[in-house]
Amino acid sequence: MIKAIAIDDEPMALEVIDTFCNRFDFLSLEKTFTDTAGAMKYLEKNPVDLLFLDINMPAISGVDFYKSLSYKPMLIFTTSYSEYALESYDLDTVDYLLKPFTLERFGKAVTKAQQIYNLVHKATVDEDSKYLMLKADYGLVKVVLSDILFIEGLDNYLKIFLKDQPPLVVRFTMKALAEKLNENEFVRVHRSYIVAVNRIESIRHRLITIADEEIPVGKNYEEQLKAILNKKSLNNSL
Repeated sequence: MIKAIAIDDEPMALEVIDTFCNRFDFLSLEKTFTDTAGAMKYLEKNPVDLLFLDINMPAISGVDFYKSLSYKPMLIFTTSYSEYALESYDLDTVDYLLKPFTLERFGKAVTKAQQIYNLVHKATVDEDSKYLMLKADYGLVKVVLSDILFIEGLDNYLKIFLKDQPPLVVRFTMKALAEKLNENEFVRVHRSYIVAVNRIESIRHRLITIADEEIPVGKNYEEQLKAILNKKSLNNSL
């Protein structure tokens, strides 16, 4: 399910978006806003997957509002002004809907968003070469499993720490990625961390050391970690 919000200073425009969203079962319009300030406060605590955003807003333009976001959901601009189309594409916009738009045209836009969403949330694992294909910055990135040191969860993003490489930030959930990884090779040790078992250098006082980084072990994950370590015959003490 794609979670979305809509921002437009015209209440009637928001009603149209709400009505159209209800026609697509893969969309959930969580909230609508007539001002960017209220939307910003909401997004700080409630990340979404998609924004329907008017460009010509009173306090700040939709373009500047989107640029100011700390994380970038998928974006569909809804506007009465065609002259902003070129600038919008510099932001990797999913689509640009020129008002008044039809349900059919709206459907084409949200279907594009659905395709991107499915790609982002569908990691594929090649069993022979042992790698993941993950979505990062609207492109696919190959991540070799043996290069992974540990993974840190950041809201609805993940930061993957790799051997001899810069960390990679991908839009994915901890739960979804954990389901793709071999449970004997990768173990979740905290609500915000997954570690590669064979990269563990030491465990002391519920702190795992990997490549000079210390990763906390959550109380709810101790037993699972102990079970994996016993399998691997690692004599470390939590």
